[in-house]
Amino acid sequence: MSVPSLLDRVRERLALADEVPSRAGVAALVRQEAGGLIGDDDVLLAVRTAVDELAGAGPLEPLLRLPGVTDVLVNGAGQVWMDRGAGLEPAPGVGFADEDAVRRLAVRLAASAGRRLDDAAPWVDVGLPDGTRLHAVLPPVSGGGTCISLRVLRRRAHTLADLDRSGALPGESGALLRSVVAHRLAFLVTGGTGSGKTTLLSALLGEVDPAERLLLCEDAAELSPPHPHMVRLLTRPPNVEGAGAVGLRDLVRQALRMRPDRLVVGEVRGAEVVDLLAALNTGHDGGCGTLHANRSTEVPARLEALGVAAGLGRAAVHSQAAAALQVVVHVRRARDGRQVDEIAVVRRHGELVVVEAGWRADGGPCPAGDALRARLAGG
Repeated sequence: MSVPSLLDRVRERLALADEVPSRAGVAALVRQEAGGLIGDDDVLLAVRTAVDELAGAGPLEPLLRLPGVTDVLVNGAGQVWMDRGAGLEPAPGVGFADEDAVRRLAVRLAASAGRRLDDAAPWVDVGLPDGTRLHAVLPPVSGGGTCISLRVLRRRAHTLADLDRSGALPGESGALLRSVVAHRLAFLVTGGTGSGKTTLLSALLGEVDPAERLLLCEDAAELSPPHPHMVRLLTRPPNVEGAGAVGLRDLVRQALRMRPDRLVVGEVRGAEVVDLLAALNTGHDGGCGTLHANRSTEVPARLEALGVAAGLGRAAVHSQAAAALQVVVHVRRARDGRQVDEIAVVRRHGELVVVEAGWRADGGPCPAGDALRARLAGG
């Protein structure tokens, strides 16, 4: 009797169960179906494979538990990659038997978060119950087989001191950032994908006075600041009828009615930029968020693109940004790890705003150095 055919029968029985059985329950099913015709080693293999399909991320689960892993990527049955902080690398010894196995895992993970993934809804982007972020795409949209992207959210809340010890805060950047928070300056943390924007923002929020109330608006529960008074609001996708969606813009509006001392948007990437800028212009000092940008100088263009798409005129976007934002903290991902690369100042230049460096990790020119220190001195 082959293990694959045995697994097919066990899988069919498990699919009819009302709840996920224990490992002992799976072992009992395997032995029943095997009828004593396979050895103990094959039973253990069948149990391990069946449990992997039912619990966690299946064969990817060991990768997600590795220290330092931030992303696990599956490109069809034949390719599994991971990122441990130094770029993508193949995951040795991890794979799937066939395309069906990858698809089953993707569908099950989506279902565990209450989402549908099938031919009618061939992609999903959702947070799993353990906080891991799932994105999956099914064929034929993904031409090379089912693609799974898992972003690992570490439960440990890093402090600025932790980041300093890890080398993420070169030079005087740590002291400058503490001063930014203490003086309640509105700021954005910017950087590319996987550069550590969320980790740094969480650590900065941990420096906020414990008496202040933080209102976090996020797509998924990614921010984990070490702060005693934090309220988290999360977006919600539409149901199968296409109704009931709650977006970031809705959350920002609700947060403003909840007496926030600091309004935080986990990632500014849509129409919520209009409400965030408006809020920061109406007495909500110290607000902050993250924004995807490859360089700090790109921030005005990114804000303009988001604001104009949301119906705000170009001049209005720049006027709001000039009055609302004061500092941009740019992080980058280098071969030796993630670190703060630049602390910049948002300044008005005619009718537009520009972002100019006030401090740079490489010691390069800082045309806004005096302006940064004046703002940190309360000037």
